[in-house]
Amino acid sequence: MFAMSDGRPAPAHPDAVVTGRTYRFTVLTSRLIRMEWSPSGTFVDHRSQVVVDRSFDVPEFSVERLGDGLEIRTEHLLLRYDGGPFTASGLSATLTSGATDPHYATWRYGESYPQDLAGGRGNLLGTARTLDEADGACELETGILSTYGFAVLDDSASVLLSPDGWIEPRAGEGLDLYFFGHGRDYHAALADYHRLTGPVPLVPRHVLGNWWSRYWPYNADEYLGVMDRFRDEGIPLSVAVIDMDWHVTDVDPAIGTGWTGYTWNRDLFPDPPSFLAGLHDRGLAVTLNVHPADGIRRHEEAYPAVARAMGIDPESGTAVAFDVTSREFVDAYLRHVHHPLEDEGVDFWWIDWQSGGATTVPGLDPLWMLNHIHYRDSARDGRRPLTFSRYSGPGSHRYPIGFSGDTITTWASLDFQPYFTATAANIGYPWWSHDIGGHMFGSRDAEMAVRWFQLGVFSPVNRLHSGANPFSSKEPWGYGPAAEGVMAAYLRFRHRLVPYLYTAAWTTHTDHAALVRPMYHDHPGEPEAYRVPNQAMVGEHLLLAPITSREDAAAHVASVRAWLPEGSWFDLFTGHRYAGGRRVNLHRPLGRFPVLARAGAVLPLQTDPMADIGRNPDELTLRVFPGDGTSRLVEDDGTAEPGVGQRVVTSVAQELRVHDDVEADLVLTLTQDGPSGADGRTVTVDVVGVAAAGSVDVLLGGRPVDVSSPTVVTDELLSPALRIELGPVDLSDGIVVRLGGARRTPRDATGDAFDVLHAAEIAFTAKEQAWRAVAHQEGLALAEELATIELPPVLRDALIEIAAAYPAW
Repeated sequence: MFAMSDGRPAPAHPDAVVTGRTYRFTVLTSRLIRMEWSPSGTFVDHRSQVVVDRSFDVPEFSVERLGDGLEIRTEHLLLRYDGGPFTASGLSATLTSGATDPHYATWRYGESYPQDLAGGRGNLLGTARTLDEADGACELETGILSTYGFAVLDDSASVLLSPDGWIEPRAGEGLDLYFFGHGRDYHAALADYHRLTGPVPLVPRHVLGNWWSRYWPYNADEYLGVMDRFRDEGIPLSVAVIDMDWHVTDVDPAIGTGWTGYTWNRDLFPDPPSFLAGLHDRGLAVTLNVHPADGIRRHEEAYPAVARAMGIDPESGTAVAFDVTSREFVDAYLRHVHHPLEDEGVDFWWIDWQSGGATTVPGLDPLWMLNHIHYRDSARDGRRPLTFSRYSGPGSHRYPIGFSGDTITTWASLDFQPYFTATAANIGYPWWSHDIGGHMFGSRDAEMAVRWFQLGVFSPVNRLHSGANPFSSKEPWGYGPAAEGVMAAYLRFRHRLVPYLYTAAWTTHTDHAALVRPMYHDHPGEPEAYRVPNQAMVGEHLLLAPITSREDAAAHVASVRAWLPEGSWFDLFTGHRYAGGRRVNLHRPLGRFPVLARAGAVLPLQTDPMADIGRNPDELTLRVFPGDGTSRLVEDDGTAEPGVGQRVVTSVAQELRVHDDVEADLVLTLTQDGPSGADGRTVTVDVVGVAAAGSVDVLLGGRPVDVSSPTVVTDELLSPALRIELGPVDLSDGIVVRLGGARRTPRDATGDAFDVLHAAEIAFTAKEQAWRAVAHQEGLALAEELATIELPPVLRDALIEIAAAYPAW
């Protein structure tokens, strides 16, 4: 019989509990308090579908009884309660430390607070179940972060996990609330949330590559042919998604529709194991789409076994109804339907909803239950668990990854997606997978498709997807040579980026910082961080300011307003350096996308984009952005649940000492902690913005080693860099790379301006005038002269941005 997760109670320490006949308060931390009220005095110690651990260390707090009521005081909060049913006048919590709003330092039960995020106030929101039918923005649920410094998680209606691991409804009426009063210490709030609701699991590496997905009735040869075409074009993929036409869809109308199905369509796939093996041979993980709502019907190959397991005579043809609350059904559903398909080669399942919103167990959402059982079951046989399904409320982060639904192919949908992705981090849900490029409706727009591909490369999951319309497919070569070249280059870069992304996945797992997160997570005290809702940090060092609007028709340049935190920032693709602590307008032609790296960062990249991303790379490139800082590369052995002790952490400390405007010394120090396992990998160091070095010294394990003379290399997408080939090395030995007398690459503002002007469709005389102005003027004088020339405003601003950018130091 299928076993759920361990449902044994994880109660709070008795010393943390303050109780009365109809109420119970549990002081979990100095900023997190559980608040329960029950007219029958029945309280919950079992785990719920949201909350799985209340066994926190007991913080210091005091209790003062005041008649029927009480006051609880912690280091950060003062909770007042009158002893009766929860009301606005009878239950409140005041932030005594960390209050951020001059008018709202106190939360009162049942009261609402001004929600005006454009004005900088309100709950910072979380995410939504789906983007189905949303052309642009959709309504979001609340999150646990707020500009007021307080928020409440309501767990009153969720089902419980019984001691033997199954589900059970709550008994009686009552309230079960969790008050988060962390001020704007968002990292602490998320740490407490994940301690309470469970950490985000570590996803397999192959999740981080490019996925191919299309709602289309491929046959086996056609699908494999598409995979081979991608390979031949030098475009890597890591996951093959087979939409619902893999199974029989033409069924007897007497038994319903063909949306639910589990039997291979052998007209399209005559030999499923061979087909799946062919995908695996091409280095692809495989997921199949299923809509479980209609149960198991008589036409399915698995029907006889499932029917017998459910006590139904197979000869009757009686359908086995979908009932996710039945242990017998769940066991038969997994054992006789899914496991045989997995044995054939299916790696994980795409659970595509259509199961309604209610079950026979009060409060149980069938979507949550499907996510739970599939994720738990996918861990059998020592595999790293994974499922692919829609969001089902708080706690859903324990079942990665999320499918955001059928996206409408419009600029409005593209524009909403960055905000939707980042804001989900406010409820601890970091692994959204969107229909990159859009699923349905809309129209062909090569520019929009390119911008969507670019965004996908810096999204948690990059799943190219399209619907059944024969004109909407997302193969890059279908958009013309110019768009194809850009798309292909970015898709290759996504696979190069996997070591950086997987490091961030470990950070998400252990430190609760989402891969893609709003700017205010890292800069909670900066008002500007709240004014760039589409902007996000990606991993530790990358700042994403996506372009989600059309370019100017004449200038062939698009723009986005961004905010740069203090410090210096390098454009990842041009190498231009920008001073932080200010707002800027970033202008880019179609081949460029605004992603900036923090000065002092070192990005670990896979050298060969076509190499297998499912394992640690044999060839590693460290891309260095000059400055002071420390970066990490985190790897593991690929086992199902590697612990912190099994991970290998390579730290790269960078130190820059500037002599003058031209020369500097740069030192990189690599150290490794954890089990050794990457012996002999080939390591290359690329230093951005450096044209030459007076000397290069390399120490391996403290011993000098000879390296070839560094050279400047160019890349199809990245800016030129000074390359130092370290060759095969053992990172666990420790490496020091010293560049003495490093000479920065001079800025070529005139050349960059020429490239932008050359593409613009404006008068030749205006182009020449503008080009000469950039060559001979600077600062305010340049802006004044450009203002006298007939230029599209966005082109004029792009030229000013080019002229104002800095070299490496």
